[in-house]
Amino acid sequence: MSNGFLSQEEIDALLNGGEDKKDKTDPALETDSQDTTELSDVQKDLLGEIGNISMGSASTALSTIINQQVNITTPVVTLTTLKKLKDEFEVPNIALEVKYTKGIIGENLLVMKMTDAAVIASLMMGGDGKGEDKKSELSEIEISAVSEAMNQMIGSAATSMATMFMREVNISPPSSKIWDDLTKPLSEGISEEEPVVKVSFSLKIGNLVDSHIMQLFPVETAKKVVSIMMGQENEEEAAAAEPEVSENKGEADSNPSVSQAAAASPSATQAHNSINEKPIETSANKQQVPVQKAAFQPLGKPKAVETVPKNIDLILDVPLEISVVLGRTKKNIKDVLNLGTGSLIELDKLAEEPVEILVNGKKIAYGEVVVVDENFGVRITGIVSNEERIRSLR
Repeated sequence: MSNGFLSQEEIDALLNGGEDKKDKTDPALETDSQDTTELSDVQKDLLGEIGNISMGSASTALSTIINQQVNITTPVVTLTTLKKLKDEFEVPNIALEVKYTKGIIGENLLVMKMTDAAVIASLMMGGDGKGEDKKSELSEIEISAVSEAMNQMIGSAATSMATMFMREVNISPPSSKIWDDLTKPLSEGISEEEPVVKVSFSLKIGNLVDSHIMQLFPVETAKKVVSIMMGQENEEEAAAAEPEVSENKGEADSNPSVSQAAAASPSATQAHNSINEKPIETSANKQQVPVQKAAFQPLGKPKAVETVPKNIDLILDVPLEISVVLGRTKKNIKDVLNLGTGSLIELDKLAEEPVEILVNGKKIAYGEVVVVDENFGVRITGIVSNEERIRSLR
C-alpha cells in the first residue's frame, strides 16, 4: 500500500479472502471437490444403519423359512470394485441380482458363500444342516431352494426400505448365478471397474453357520438411498424413480416380493382401489330427444310393508356388527404354526370378485372395496336374494 491507497493486487487479495488465485483454480483441487465416487463418513454410517434395519427383516424371513434362529448384524460399509473382489473373496459363491424398479432405481447384488448356501438348502429340504459346511457344489434343486430363500430375503428388505422411505419400493424378478470362475463377470448390470459399495454383514444361523454375507450396489444407487433418507432428493430423481403404472403392473404380477413392498405403501393401495366415476351429464351436452308423459299401472301396497310390524321403532337403535369377508382358505395346524412376518396366505377368491358383506355373521350383500379419504370402504353392488339368504341360514 502506497500513499494511503490499495493497489489492484491487494484489492484482489482481499476479495479472494487472502487465497492465492492460482491455488483456487488448481485443476487437482477441482477434481477432488467434484469426485462423485467417494462417500463421507456420515453417508457410510447412514447406509450401514439402513442395511442393518433392512437385513434385520431379511433375517426374520430366512428364519421363518429354515426354522432356525438367524442373525444378520454388524454392517461394515466400504468402497471397492468387482475386480478387486475377485482378488480378496473366496470362490465359489452364489449371487442373487435384482434391480430396483420403483422408489429407487439401481442394481443390487446379494452374495453368499457356497458352504453357507449348502446349509440353508439342507434345512429347507428337511435336513439338519450338519456336515454341509464343507460342501462346495450344489444340485439344481438345492440352488433353486437357496435362490428362493435369498429372493424372500431381498423381498423383505425391500418391504423394510419402503417403510423407511415412506414410498413404494419395487424390485424386478431376481436372477441367481454361481460364481466359481474368476474370469467370468459377477454382474450383468455392474461393470468390474465401476466403484461399488460393499456392505458386509455377520451371518449366524443357530450353531451351524458363523460367516459373512455381503450386499453390493453402485455408488450412484447408494447416494440416491442416502438422499432419500435425508430428504435431499430433487424432483427429477423422484420422477425418475416412479415409472409408468403399466410397467409396474407386469412386474408386480411376476414377483411376489414386489407385492409385499407395494402393500407397505398407503399411496399404492389407494391408487389400486381408486374408482373411475362416470362424469355427470349437463344440459349443455345432452342431445334433444322426444319426451312424452309416462303411463303407469296403479300399484298395490307392497307385501313387505304389510308384514312390517307397527312397533318396529322399538328395535331401530339395536346395534348390528357389519363385517366384510375378503376371502377364505383352509390350512392345517402345521402350516399355521409356520406363519410369520412376511408370510403370504392365498385366499380362495380372485382379485376382481366382489367381497361378502355380513351383518351379525349373516351374508346380506356383495360389494367392492373402495378408498374413502384415508380409510377403506365397501360399495354395495348387489343384495342377497331371499332364496340365497335362506340357503345360507340352513
